Amino acid sequence: MQVIMSKKKNRIGDKLFYRILLLVGMIVRRLNRAHAAAIAGITGDIVYDRLKIRRELVETNLSLTFPEKSGEEIRRIARQVYRNLAENAMEVLRLPLIQTPEDAVSLLQIDARAFLARTRESGKGAVLVSAHFGNWELLGIGLCLLVSPATVVAKKLKNREVDGLVNKWRSMRGNRVVYKKQALREGIRTLRSGGIMSILADQSDPNGGFFMDFLGRRTSVFVGPAYLALKTGVPLFVIMCRRNGSGRYIAEFEEVQTSDLGDGKEDAEELARRYTRVLERYIRAYPEEWFWVHNRWKRGG
Repeated sequence: MQVIMSKKKNRIGDKLFYRILLLVGMIVRRLNRAHAAAIAGITGDIVYDRLKIRRELVETNLSLTFPEKSGEEIRRIARQVYRNLAENAMEVLRLPLIQTPEDAVSLLQIDARAFLARTRESGKGAVLVSAHFGNWELLGIGLCLLVSPATVVAKKLKNREVDGLVNKWRSMRGNRVVYKKQALREGIRTLRSGGIMSILADQSDPNGGFFMDFLGRRTSVFVGPAYLALKTGVPLFVIMCRRNGSGRYIAEFEEVQTSDLGDGKEDAEELARRYTRVLERYIRAYPEEWFWVHNRWKRGG
């Protein structure tokens, strides 16, 4: 009986949060971007200074990754992390306003010529590897409108209503969403038919099958994107989205070499090392853009 009551209480809380989210979204979409960004900055500072949600974890992660930086530098980066995450939340709530390629161009700068030459013009699909970096949700919509629709691999959220809402926004311009449990089957089918698979590969693998050094510490790494690319013979690109300092974002493609690899386990692990190194390079260059609030090294091997 206690378990049933607890589940019922959680469902009521989930529905209440969902309705609040709908209301906040309506308000945010009535603001201009400058006002929304200003509110995000204030919100980020409140969470960092007052609420201190995961602040110790963020500052510890940054200190261990950048031992050469002073405490003041670490705190400055950490504060900007919270501001950026608050701005990301505002931008996600504004995703329904991105309706046309012109809307996407006003927010996102992207040069996809090399990517299109290796995919659409060659009649091939591709695996796109990215990270919780910059604004990854806005990147998904921008890619769909400006480059090509993709099949996006997502983690299912515990709140069913919120999960459905976010997936509706992700897919409203032509992308398709699949959950991680479906990723292998759907990925092979999509890639063999010339489609694009988009996967965030910067968090720890709960199955913990492959471990390597990442930002100075050993941790588990996802091999799934590597396996899919090698199994289907398609190119693999890393794409990273970051702020350009003028209120817009820039997305950059980098193809990861696969021509010297087969499709065995060791080949997939080597490819995972290669794209993880690219992610690592971006995070070191723009640390304020990454999702440091995640306990990335909880599975150290």
